[in-house]
Amino acid sequence: MLLPRPAGVTGSWDGGAPGVLTLPSGRRVRGRGLGAPLPPGPLPDVGLYLLGRRPPELPWEQHWVPWPDFRLPRDPALLRTELATVWERAAGERVEVACHGGTGRTGTALACLAVLDGVPAAEAVAYVRAHYRPRAVETPSQRRFVARFR
Repeated sequence: MLLPRPAGVTGSWDGGAPGVLTLPSGRRVRGRGLGAPLPPGPLPDVGLYLLGRRPPELPWEQHWVPWPDFRLPRDPALLRTELATVWERAAGERVEVACHGGTGRTGTALACLAVLDGVPAAEAVAYVRAHYRPRAVETPSQRRFVARFR
């Protein structure tokens, strides 16, 4: 049985937990698909959801970036702001990034987080594919978006 964490107590993900990407700085972010069951283990402190429609209410803090499937975010500046926020928070909190399937939009956002963490933009997709999911970042436009992300 999962017991709730006392208020104000935060931590990071276990590096071996499903979907957890460890960035070069040591920050850990969980990527997942909302279409699959919630992975076992602790709940996130905050989630960033990348969907064409507002995500369902969840029992933790959540942020939404409108982003249609197989496309790019409707507001790239909003995405960058939200990614910078979750990157900062991942230093001491459990952060998850999710879309419906957990591969294209989530992979793209994780690759952008890797760029924020110091991975060269030209190498970020390969980094996420090696450490998160082999098919992450699904479309050519998503790969170009990461390559241009600063």
